[in-house]
Amino acid sequence: MWGGLITQFFFELTPERVLDAVEASGLRCTGRCFVLNSFENRVYEVEVEDLSGKELRRIVKFYRPSRWSREQILEEHQFLADLNEEEVPAIAPLAFPDGATLRETPQGIFYALFPKQGGRAPDELNEDQLAQVGRLIARIHQVGAKRKAAHRLQLSPSTYGEANLSFLLKNWVPAEYQNRYEAAVREILRNSAPGFAAAASQSQRIHGDCHLGNLLHNSDGYFFIDFDDMVVGPTVQDLWLLIPGRDEDAFRKREVLVDSYDQMRSLNRSALKLIEPLRALRFLHFSAWLARRWEDPAFPRAFPHFNSNRYWGEETLDLERQVEWIAREI
Repeated sequence: MWGGLITQFFFELTPERVLDAVEASGLRCTGRCFVLNSFENRVYEVEVEDLSGKELRRIVKFYRPSRWSREQILEEHQFLADLNEEEVPAIAPLAFPDGATLRETPQGIFYALFPKQGGRAPDELNEDQLAQVGRLIARIHQVGAKRKAAHRLQLSPSTYGEANLSFLLKNWVPAEYQNRYEAAVREILRNSAPGFAAAASQSQRIHGDCHLGNLLHNSDGYFFIDFDDMVVGPTVQDLWLLIPGRDEDAFRKREVLVDSYDQMRSLNRSALKLIEPLRALRFLHFSAWLARRWEDPAFPRAFPHFNSNRYWGEETLDLERQVEWIAREI
């Protein structure tokens, strides 16, 4: 059996169970249901009827069990609602007939309903497009700073660093790499601590996973999707992920992004020194993310290289290189 009963039910969601959950919320489904790509959650497109009998396409997201609490998910929903209220493009959840934006199956799985929104993910952005996106991120951060998220995860050396390191060393990193792996991570955390401490006062609600795959464009312009990874953290996290490279072209594009951001919202340029520490924390967090979901049958199929000796050797080497990159910024 995969995990507990709730987790097993999540892995074995079928269109019939999806439609049953949507109808249990008070909506009437036509029977059309399509699976959409998503590793973290289970996402479906369903067709429902409104009171007049009109058929509407909706997206229903079932949250992975034991990842977020009800309070944490509702803070994601609040952030999206706040963005909509300020006319910042974002896809906020719809209210169910009882007025709530979050429901729970009898098995204990949270789910939410969203409008279907078309758009294309760009392969890359030219300078004009980068300027548009930079201003969009600044607007998102302006809204994010207006409200606290007391229950949401903090992006910090403690949560993304120490906690993930402890978990991985206990069960996953092979013995032959443990000393090097731990030494690299601890040096990264030690050298990064002053930068994170200096940025702590500017920590706020951010998207958290602002890469090109979560950016869409349609006739109305650009908008970000998947606020499921929303965290409380330094705003520079949402800037470097769009342009993660280190070559001359990447630095030039990042300047365009940052300059356009600065037009809408002031950015402390010293925070850019957190890019390499944040990159290192992302390496660590990604490995822990895979490990914590390895019981999900979809993950070994999608990431067959994970947990091999070669994987941990490459990860260890990458972290040791990050030590060198961070040292250049100190």
